[in-house]
Amino acid sequence: MPRNNEPRGGKGERTRERLLGAAIGEFRRAGVVDADVKAIAAAAGVAPATFYFHFPTKEHVLVELERREEDRIALELTRFFAESHGPHEALTRIVSTVQGLEQRLGSRLFKDFLALHFSAARPPEEVWANHPVIVVVIEELRRAHDRSAIPPDVDPFYSGLFFLVGLYALLITLPATEPMREQVLEQYVQTSLHGMRIATTGAAER
Repeated sequence: MPRNNEPRGGKGERTRERLLGAAIGEFRRAGVVDADVKAIAAAAGVAPATFYFHFPTKEHVLVELERREEDRIALELTRFFAESHGPHEALTRIVSTVQGLEQRLGSRLFKDFLALHFSAARPPEEVWANHPVIVVVIEELRRAHDRSAIPPDVDPFYSGLFFLVGLYALLITLPATEPMREQVLEQYVQTSLHGMRIATTGAAER
């Protein structure tokens, strides 16, 4: 069995990955709050003390998962934004990409994942700069601003930040019922564009 003082490289890193996978499975089943650390450790083949060596709390697992999934989403959006798209198409793609995360994580864990963004325990500097998804979205809106697809007096930073925060809040609270969910999200995109004074058709969308 791995010792608590084992190094992070090699065997220690493999143990950490097993614990992460086991924790994700338990989080999907029970949610983060009710997840059983003993069950996670048993599934990974280690003692509970080994879990706490790698992850001081269950929330530390969620933060690690957040980091990995945000990197994945940011890369996917970066590839999409490499080609020119209008603001409506860009915002719609952001919504669908974040929803894709829900399919990977499952509804229970997905909501815990998004709720992490609203945690009062997070330091203020993590509001946006350390979140690659927020950075990528703001950069795309700045490019749209530079090519006059967004009016000059609209701030791309706050537009992107508010759009994502609102999207996360909606996805936490919306029921899974279709087609109501899709209708609400489409209306959210339209309302966000209206707030930026962007038409969904015509010259502003090109």
